[in-house]
Amino acid sequence: MKRILIILAILASAQAANAQVSKAVASARNAVESAKAASQNEKKAVKAATWTKLGQAYLKAYDAPSANTMLGASKQELTLMLGSEKPSSSETVEIGGVQYTKDVFADKNLYYSENGQLQIIEVTAPAYPDALGEAAKAFKKSAELDTKGAEKKNIQDGFSDIAQKYVELAYSKYSLGDLAGASDAFEAAYETSSTEFVSPVDTGSLYNAGYTAHVAGQLDKAKKCFEKCLTYGYYGEAGAVYSRLAEIADKQDDKALSKNYLEEGFAKFPQSQGILVGLINYYVANKENPKKLFELLGQAKENEPDNASIYYVEGNIHKELGDLDAAVASYEKCAEINPNYEYGFYGEGVLFYDKAVKIQEQAQDELDDAKYQALVADFEKSLKACIEPFEKAYNITKDNDLKMNCAIYLKNVYFRFRGESAEYQAAYDKYAEISK
Repeated sequence: MKRILIILAILASAQAANAQVSKAVASARNAVESAKAASQNEKKAVKAATWTKLGQAYLKAYDAPSANTMLGASKQELTLMLGSEKPSSSETVEIGGVQYTKDVFADKNLYYSENGQLQIIEVTAPAYPDALGEAAKAFKKSAELDTKGAEKKNIQDGFSDIAQKYVELAYSKYSLGDLAGASDAFEAAYETSSTEFVSPVDTGSLYNAGYTAHVAGQLDKAKKCFEKCLTYGYYGEAGAVYSRLAEIADKQDDKALSKNYLEEGFAKFPQSQGILVGLINYYVANKENPKKLFELLGQAKENEPDNASIYYVEGNIHKELGDLDAAVASYEKCAEINPNYEYGFYGEGVLFYDKAVKIQEQAQDELDDAKYQALVADFEKSLKACIEPFEKAYNITKDNDLKMNCAIYLKNVYFRFRGESAEYQAAYDKYAEISK
């Protein structure tokens, strides 16, 4: 959820209200007050266009404090753009582990990266405390009066703009660690998009509202958002909605509901590692027999006997349960069904690589020299065993991310053996170059 940010910190305090404001803010406020006066005029108040102008005025007022600034611009450029606006102070601050130079103005803070480019705009004194909410009210009133549809396009554009600004606000709050505030803004973006004036419904913001609420510990709100996602048929990446709902049910001590969510999600997304791990953890923690997983896979095999991915999932389950021989057999079954299915080879490679890492950790703690040497031999055997499947996956796949992962694994493996032969050295050089 990383973005370059325009941070809008709404501070409805007397100090903010009385602070010196820029010309852009003063002009925007004048425009809003003029539009408000028109909306209170008996003759003008019955016209849809009057309320459209009020909504548009509020939107401009929302943007006014950050007028004459541009993300990515240099400090020198912004000094010219801001004209008479000067910072009252400057300091070095850290946000998310990154250092910035922070210039403090009457209505905003500007954050510059180490190379002097503007990265963050934080509005501290907005023209109006809830300009987006007021804009939405005005556009809604315009829609009620617009019986002939003359303002339809303007109304749709207005609501779309409001929704987008709520999304930007949500990402800003999220990046600043204000998870509850981010959830509220994401929810506002979703609600704005769910009106008849915006299409399609922003289910992504609904999911993010649930996600940020979940991380913030607002479990009831998160559950409500995720369940609403399901009603739209929106499941998140690899069925993540089911994983989240299962986590929430587990935290609320409803084990049966947690299991139901995981099994329902597994039926729809059998390749989801998150759901798979959740199910395995559930069965282990509750001392239930994980054979239910294999029953579900058996049903999937009956429905799609030629689907190699089912055996890949089966291999992952065996691996998580510690049955490595069975896992390898399942991964190799993938190749029998479809020789061009890269994930079976990739899964087998990762299995042997992870096994080698564990053996290496054991060897580091072993004091007996004979046992240590035996562990080193097992380590090297397992490490070499992952070469062939990783090579096959690398050569087969068209997925650039997976290809890069294979290259990184192979670089690490060949580094260990590069002194054994010119062939190993050449292979190391190849993958070291690829994975740069």
